[in-house]
Amino acid sequence: MKINRKGNHTAVRKQHGRSASARTDTVEIPSVHPEKTDSEHSSPVTKISSAASKQTVKVNGKQLTLTNQNKLYWPTEKITKGDVLNYYNDVHKFILPHIKNRPQSLRRNPNGILDEGFFQKNADERTPAWVKTIKLRAESANRSINYIICNDLATMMYMNNLGCIEINPWNSRIGKLDYPDYIVIDLDPSEKNTFEQVIDAALLIKEILDQAGAPSYCKTSGASGLHIFIPTHAQYTYEEARAFTEKVMLLAQMQLRDIATTERAIDKRNGKLYLDYLQNTKGQTVASVYSLRPKPGATISTPLQWNELKPGLHPSQFNIHNFSKRLKKMGNLFEGVLTGKTNLKKCIKQLDKIYGS
Repeated sequence: MKINRKGNHTAVRKQHGRSASARTDTVEIPSVHPEKTDSEHSSPVTKISSAASKQTVKVNGKQLTLTNQNKLYWPTEKITKGDVLNYYNDVHKFILPHIKNRPQSLRRNPNGILDEGFFQKNADERTPAWVKTIKLRAESANRSINYIICNDLATMMYMNNLGCIEINPWNSRIGKLDYPDYIVIDLDPSEKNTFEQVIDAALLIKEILDQAGAPSYCKTSGASGLHIFIPTHAQYTYEEARAFTEKVMLLAQMQLRDIATTERAIDKRNGKLYLDYLQNTKGQTVASVYSLRPKPGATISTPLQWNELKPGLHPSQFNIHNFSKRLKKMGNLFEGVLTGKTNLKKCIKQLDKIYGS
């Protein structure tokens, strides 16, 4: 598969919303090498103006015009588009390793969180020439789609400028797109579930995974649920990953019958917590770790230590206002998702020993 460089146009679609004075700023953002490791992405970056309506920045020598930074994305909280850009500036060294070389499904909310927004997968002709893309055949749509590949801060800021509050990468990377780097378990509560029930389900699933010998990492979804990741290091197909996850979810459901289900159809879940293993399908995405979410409170998909899962925890506690302090204290709790390995065949054998095949 070939990585392409798309077009030679630098304009982006005009975003509509609250007007502002025609203030324009130009700043230079120091270089960030897209191929370097997590710790080497740490060049300090110049703050984006949250008061400007237009600003030109240079990142790694790539020029990008930012627009409407003063637009209110969260009207109640008075959080602007510029605040979103500054958040991703601040955390880029942590999030880039988790989205590098992965096709991006752009979820765009150019008018903020009160607008439903839309998904865009295909990079159009206005995409800057320096943005990397990859053309992939989408059988369901019977056409090829030119996906953006976000390997650097400049591309991430371009996506943010399009209205991407949230970052949604594939589970697999170019070169091994049929082999996910990790398994995702999405614990999706209904309005009838408490978050304590989500925590109980997550801890039970961790217990089953521990019995199997599978390492696991937990993060808030940034909305109402939790995500559990199991590193697979691109050793298994999506089908193999999904089959293992289904087995674990069925074992969990047996012990959580009163509050949880693996039923996909919403109208058949009867208000129960959804144990979703179907995210382990090529092209499916969930919000990346460290991603902002277009939700009230400007919540962030936050990695957790397992001992933090206890009564009183809630995803709303992790947001754009306090996340920097937590990150400095806790460091990168999700690093093992990209470096760890799991022998799924051994795990299945171990579960069969304990629970029967």
